Amino acid sequence: MAPAQKKNQSAMKMLGRQLAAARRAKGFSQAGLSAALHLNEETIASIEQGRRSLMPDVAEILDDFLGTKGTLAAGVANLPEVDQFPLNAEQFDAHVRQAIAVSWYECVVLPGLLQTPEYARALFRDRVPAYDEDEIEARTADRINRQEIMHRQPPPTLSFVVWEPVLHLGIGGSEVRHRQLDHLRKLSELRHATVQVLPLDAPSHAGLAGPFITLETPDHQHLVYAESQLGSHWVSDPDQAANMAQKYAMLRSQAHSPQETSGLLGRLLGEQ
Repeated sequence: MAPAQKKNQSAMKMLGRQLAAARRAKGFSQAGLSAALHLNEETIASIEQGRRSLMPDVAEILDDFLGTKGTLAAGVANLPEVDQFPLNAEQFDAHVRQAIAVSWYECVVLPGLLQTPEYARALFRDRVPAYDEDEIEARTADRINRQEIMHRQPPPTLSFVVWEPVLHLGIGGSEVRHRQLDHLRKLSELRHATVQVLPLDAPSHAGLAGPFITLETPDHQHLVYAESQLGSHWVSDPDQAANMAQKYAMLRSQAHSPQETSGLLGRLLGEQ
């Protein structure tokens, strides 16, 4: 690990210990603090263990509730610069949990919101460089916890377009793949969600530049998020966000209909 990364990790752990001490001083368990502030319990645990960045807005809420007089917010502001880049992933998590609409195009693996725990765990286990077992379990839990929005009330509007080769990958083995396809079909039956497969034999399509996600926030701001092996980034410029929305609309028109997708999943499951 590079010196800057070690310094960053040390600072995150120290900030996590400060949060844990303040929480205990107020007589709250992690579950109690989670319930009081409507924060995910696993998120609180991850922050306290130094595995997850404390977001600035959450730090302010915690400072106010725990009476820490801005200590946590100051700690976030003074984290080493190396930590400012991973915050994009943290912001993504926060925005997804609050979004009123999510449109997700994926051509590498299945979207995280659609993954079973076994599928997600297999993905993290295959990561290079390798995660240790604690990190694999923590990241799997974070991903599955994010799926709470699938059943949130009122539910968000969800749309997924997946390139067909993704469905044929043997990630985790044949049993994991079968359960994943069955899970995918069940999720596609939710009234507020649509799943469409972009066929392998499509001569061309609008997703050749790679996967991306568009979000609509509760205040109707439109955002775009994209990841690559070199990092992640947001697009919030209205014109660029509109361009990506047009691209996603084109992808939906080029993909199988939800009904055709359901039939395809049935065939892959050996039911037809």
